Amino acid sequence: MKTSKTMIIAAAVVALAACNKKSPAENQASAVEANANNQAENVSAAGENQAANIMNSAENKASAVKNETKNEAASIKNEGKNEAAAIKNSASNTTENKTK
Repeated sequence: MKTSKTMIIAAAVVALAACNKKSPAENQASAVEANANNQAENVSAAGENQAANIMNSAENKASAVKNETKNEAASIKNEGKNEAAAIKNSASNTTENKTK
């Protein structure tokens, strides 16, 4: 039993050593490649975030301009209605004074 356990452990160690046949240069190359991929992903993500921020800012500015022009148009309409009402009142007062 002791011999078979030792043989199994020895076989596992040999198998692990056989699986890891990469040289230090290959390991370093893999690490450099992984690092470059991570940096590229970070740059892409930062660019996408910046583009999204610019688009949101532009949309907000466009909405503000639309709201401002709507408010200005409503103000002009109200002024026109008020002036028209004043003219009507003035005309009706003039008519009343002539009939008296």
